[in-house]
Amino acid sequence: MDDSQAPRPEFPIEDPERRRFFGKVGAICASIAGVIVAIPAVSFLLGLRKAPRDWRVLGKVEEFPVGETKLVSFLDPSPLPWAGVTAKTAAWLRHEEEQKFIAFSVNCTHLGCPVRWLPEADLFMCPCHGGVYYGNGTVASGPPPKPLPTYPVRVRDGNVEILTTPLPISGE
Repeated sequence: MDDSQAPRPEFPIEDPERRRFFGKVGAICASIAGVIVAIPAVSFLLGLRKAPRDWRVLGKVEEFPVGETKLVSFLDPSPLPWAGVTAKTAAWLRHEEEQKFIAFSVNCTHLGCPVRWLPEADLFMCPCHGGVYYGNGTVASGPPPKPLPTYPVRVRDGNVEILTTPLPISGE
């Protein structure tokens, strides 16, 4: 028996209407998924969703001696229910004068590594790549491109409060 006489399997002919229907259903589902993904992205880009900003109490004024810099921790402004201990963040709080405080970010401006305060040297040091900041947050040496970001701080009813933001912004 040669190949020309071999029985050929028969395949049903596809219905073009069915194919068009499922093509339209697929396009509609993809469009809905695209809109679901695009709405938050567009609102973020247009600035419609503002990051939460809350004043958090760090402690009484008396707890922070004038001239000293202390590590303080506080609750992140936008913690998720499952964040656990990661919902806590920190800042370096310096008591400048009687009612004047400044709070520096704990993160280096180079790659975000946590900086340490060395009181005997009056410097902030980044252990990752050797970044060094003066006590006022300006860059002393190393790779950091700009000074340590700061948080707004106020004294209210005898308490030191910090304005929390997802990322501190210098100059506020």
